[in-house]
Amino acid sequence: MSDSLDDTDRHLLSLLQADAREPAATLARKLGVARTTVVARIARLERDGVIAGYGVRLGQRLEHAAVRAYCGLSVAPKAGASVVRALERLPEVEELSAVSGQYDYMLALRCETNEQLDALLDRIGLIEGIQHTHTSVVLSRKIDRRSAVPPGQAQGERD
Repeated sequence: MSDSLDDTDRHLLSLLQADAREPAATLARKLGVARTTVVARIARLERDGVIAGYGVRLGQRLEHAAVRAYCGLSVAPKAGASVVRALERLPEVEELSAVSGQYDYMLALRCETNEQLDALLDRIGLIEGIQHTHTSVVLSRKIDRRSAVPPGQAQGERD
């Protein structure tokens, strides 16, 4: 990987995070560089492992209907690996992070309804090795750089 990213690389990455399907010509106009420069930079960023891949983000309709929660988990000593394996099998678990502080792990959960979240939390609480959970339901997101492009903003294809 190259030693550092310049301002153009960082700006390009932020544009791609907002819409990875934006045409190279549009990206070039926004960056004030040639289209071939954008294509070459993207190729270099991919080759260097700065860009690991591209994925699908759920649209506004599904995102707004989702019930999200964060759940802190305290886990018994030596039970971490088995707890992680059990949590991997739950599709509602969007992210699992080992954290410092009061909890051993922090879960990001996404469910369709409050009832589904309630049942999921019951299942999580029954996993062998989990000693204590603490859940906070997300009321609203104030900043979300991972969400889909706002309605009305076109998503194009790369040239």
